[in-house]
Amino acid sequence: MLNLTGKVAIVTGASRGIGAAIAKTLAAQGATVVAAARGTNAEGSVADIVLKGGKAEAASVDVTDQAAVEAVVSGTVTKHGRIDILVNNAGIARDQLLMRMKRADWEAVIATNLTAAYTCSQAVLRPMIKQRGGRIITISSVVGQMGNAGQVNYAASKAGLIGMAKALAREVASRGITVNVVAPGMIDTEQNRRAVENPDTIKWVSRDQVAQVVLFLCSDAASAVTGETVQVLGEGIQ
Repeated sequence: MLNLTGKVAIVTGASRGIGAAIAKTLAAQGATVVAAARGTNAEGSVADIVLKGGKAEAASVDVTDQAAVEAVVSGTVTKHGRIDILVNNAGIARDQLLMRMKRADWEAVIATNLTAAYTCSQAVLRPMIKQRGGRIITISSVVGQMGNAGQVNYAASKAGLIGMAKALAREVASRGITVNVVAPGMIDTEQNRRAVENPDTIKWVSRDQVAQVVLFLCSDAASAVTGETVQVLGEGIQ
């Protein structure tokens, strides 16, 4: 039931990290993946997928540019005839204590993490409604649920994604479209390990663990799951 053969998926922020892992996981299960990222950044992910026999293509897009997003969606429908899956993964962080936070850093994080998910979700709704089915999965963070000092802008954007998904899930449930959120804990990256005082004491979550949860939510097995936020904490759960 996790087979995605014949499905078409758009994954934003697919050049590296969680996005690349998600793109590769969906392609491994038969989906045709449109790996979206700025410039030519997604070409490496696409090359890896194709090398392993999967179907993928890169799409150059700045998710904060509404016209560019709509062009990618329109181009995907024109070429493939449908869009079955959207994974809103693109995101940035501009960490700073609120007292010192520049307005530009607040606005950049909200624009990339929250408003872009609105733009991408809105763009795929028409083709999904027309085909009476689809999956929208958004990558949030446990920070959006519990907060974190120095990440007011990031936490606000990630919390907003959860509220948006819950509301949208109610709007489109009757059209066969599910809308869910995946909220990972601390992802095991070099950057994150450098950012914590005692990295060996952290219960890290891998990109692949997150990708497997996304795969489930994209599949027929999750057809009755909508409006939910799934935490991916692994051994970090207390």
